[in-house]
Amino acid sequence: MKENAEINPERLLRRAQAAKYVVETYNVPCSPKTLAKLACVSSEGPPFRLAGRFPLYPVSGLDAWAQKKIGPLVRSTSEVRRVA
Repeated sequence: MKENAEINPERLLRRAQAAKYVVETYNVPCSPKTLAKLACVSSEGPPFRLAGRFPLYPVSGLDAWAQKKIGPLVRSTSEVRRVA
């Protein structure tokens, strides 16, 4: 076993699986095309690793990203902060 090898047994999902996971787990709209675009033109998408040319998304990164997209609980729309 290599000493410098990073061992991470976390489950990694391909792009289509990652989008499906986000939708099914958090009910947040997400498509493979959206993830592809975010990976190319934005730093606001979920983190991923590359296996050759294939992106692999760790489940923990998808969880953090989806939870960040969901706002806090409110009792009225007047409680929602407006970001201008």
